Amino acid sequence: MKNYLDFEKEIKALEQEVDNLKSPFGSEGISEVDTGKIKNTQKEINQKLEEIYSNLNSWQKTQVARHEDRPKANFYIKKIFSKFTLLSGDRYFGDDKSVIAGFGLINNKSVLIIGQEKGEDLNSRIERNFGMMRPEGYRKCIRLMKLADRFQIPVISFIDTPGAYPGLGAEQRGQASAIANSIECCMSLTVPNISIIIGEGGSGGAIALASSNKVIMLENSIYSVISPEGCASILWRDPSKSLQAAEAMKLTAKDLLDLKIIDEIIPEPLGGAHRDPELIASDIKHSIIKSLKSFEGYSKDEIYDHRKAKFLQIGREQGFSKTSSFKDGDLSYKGSGISKIKAHIDKNKFIYVGIGLLLSVGLISLIF
Repeated sequence: MKNYLDFEKEIKALEQEVDNLKSPFGSEGISEVDTGKIKNTQKEINQKLEEIYSNLNSWQKTQVARHEDRPKANFYIKKIFSKFTLLSGDRYFGDDKSVIAGFGLINNKSVLIIGQEKGEDLNSRIERNFGMMRPEGYRKCIRLMKLADRFQIPVISFIDTPGAYPGLGAEQRGQASAIANSIECCMSLTVPNISIIIGEGGSGGAIALASSNKVIMLENSIYSVISPEGCASILWRDPSKSLQAAEAMKLTAKDLLDLKIIDEIIPEPLGGAHRDPELIASDIKHSIIKSLKSFEGYSKDEIYDHRKAKFLQIGREQGFSKTSSFKDGDLSYKGSGISKIKAHIDKNKFIYVGIGLLLSVGLISLIF
């Protein structure tokens, strides 16, 4: 059974019409299938999909990113990689089913595969905790990333989470430090790491595995520090203002590519990835192979420096700017001319006040 979003009502009606036309049983028993009408209705469906999906706003893209039928990490792992070997446990507490991790082959090359998994139905979603990782999940990933780094095996991550799990048990087991350590591990790797955001990229739960040499997003995926509903609740105390929040947050793939936070967008089939999972899996595989090839010939230090430079570059025009090479790690704040003058005045305000008083006294003595 297909699931439809609120803005897809017209498409739902047309597709139900096509299903009825394809049925050989009409109201009066067996009837001929009207192939001409089916063809015309399908053409109308494609036109509607084009019209709707070429004009999606940020909130609608958020809904598509969360679509129940959208392909999950487990699907992509099965379709893209061969000889996948699942590995479990963090060697401290236990295993976290919300993240799948193990080694496999792509284009006959060994890679570590990490995938945040939401689940396909109610039972699997509960088992997978709806893709919200616990500390043991991040520690499992850290353990395997360090192993991959030791044997110089690239790391591929599939990001799809509303955020890290905020439960009491997770906090007691060190959720915040697990996320921080995962970010540190990603940033310190000397092998290429590539992250593909396939649905939701929610907050620290996503960045913990997306601190990569290349961050790739599917066209209708999202990547943000908080959900639009959460943002609306905080700013306006009104979750119904999710549309305004989503627009302000710049969470779509296009917005983030313009801001140079991500590196590539993979176009989705008309109507979203769930309408042609095989095609999108093939496109993701091609993108991963291309990205891995781009790092061939890089030394360990060059791979590390590439990742470091990428993240230091984010927001450079309005914030931090390099005064020397990225390798040195020196940063200085690059402000506008007005902000520099203001900072100078603030720093020397007592001197300027003194000069002002002396000039005032001199002016008064000249007058009188």
